[in-house]
Amino acid sequence: MRRFCRGLTPLLLTIMLVLAGCSDSPAPVSSGDNDEKPSYPVTWRFALEEIEGSVQHRYALEFKDRIERISDGNILVDVFPYGSIGTSLQLTDLAREGSVHLAFASPGHLANVIPEVGVFTLHYLLSDDEEVNRGVLASDNLKQLFHEPYEEQGLKLHGFVPEGWMVWTANKPLRSPADFDGLTIRTMTSDIAEETYKTYGATTSQVPFSQVYSDLQLRRIDGQANPVFAIEEMGFYEVQGVMTFARPAQFVTSVVSNTSWFDALPEDQKLWLEDAMDEIAPLAYEVQAELNASRLDTIKENSSIRVVELTEEERDRFREASLPARKAYIRMAGERGAAILDQLLTMVSTTESAIPATDTTAQ
Repeated sequence: MRRFCRGLTPLLLTIMLVLAGCSDSPAPVSSGDNDEKPSYPVTWRFALEEIEGSVQHRYALEFKDRIERISDGNILVDVFPYGSIGTSLQLTDLAREGSVHLAFASPGHLANVIPEVGVFTLHYLLSDDEEVNRGVLASDNLKQLFHEPYEEQGLKLHGFVPEGWMVWTANKPLRSPADFDGLTIRTMTSDIAEETYKTYGATTSQVPFSQVYSDLQLRRIDGQANPVFAIEEMGFYEVQGVMTFARPAQFVTSVVSNTSWFDALPEDQKLWLEDAMDEIAPLAYEVQAELNASRLDTIKENSSIRVVELTEEERDRFREASLPARKAYIRMAGERGAAILDQLLTMVSTTESAIPATDTTAQ
């Protein structure tokens, strides 16, 4: 299993030095004496994997607003959008090293160091019912399954944030696994993220998010997958001809903090952080739904891209073809990963079963 680098690259060291100058008020470290009061205000640094205007940016701004309000201005939050201090993998490393306090860390890259979280890159695990997924992904039981794997990497997991269904783009419709034959598709930068597309027969290419547009434009890759809002804000629709809605998986990211930093926080600051995240958890669903819908309208208004919605029969063919990727995931994530996969499937099934059936006889 690959681990986060122990030594710092020159780029990462430069980023850390820049961050060191971003605030004159580092977060206080508690000595364990509850009577000792920290000096206020203090600043928390929050690093994002997406640019301004994205789901993560809206989430971070809401968090900033709430934590500064809850703390009566004693806590200030500096938000760093994607590209301002590093790539996704570098941001997670910065969180682990303590140079940023909070960060988004998505399974698409994190699975190389925490293979268990790669379960979220597998296809057709979640429900077609958004309320079911909402309940499962917000569950404390699900978060607890990942507590130990994150903790082993020096990361405190605060929760999972869904950002909408992944949508495929290419220069042709992708209606069956056979349509992936000979197609080079960009995947996020983990080995597990590649596996499902390999089962469809695609050639995969791990490409950093910031490089996707140019690789599509130069035809180094033929397609990619992202939620609609990301396709619009990164301009991928400008260099692709077709968007295929197959609803294979939600883009699920996680919110993490540096474990040592969090453990050292005074109890009131821990409570402020947890209260703020509890407040904005429901908002994340509203934000992603709003952005994905409005950005699809923008794409349609500003391009002639073709939109293809798969039938249930077509989705079933992909569902069946994707199953071998689960075996690859278990091979990479081991027994703990196998248990997480089984538990996630059980949680989805149980939650779906608890939903009252619609009475079609009622008038």
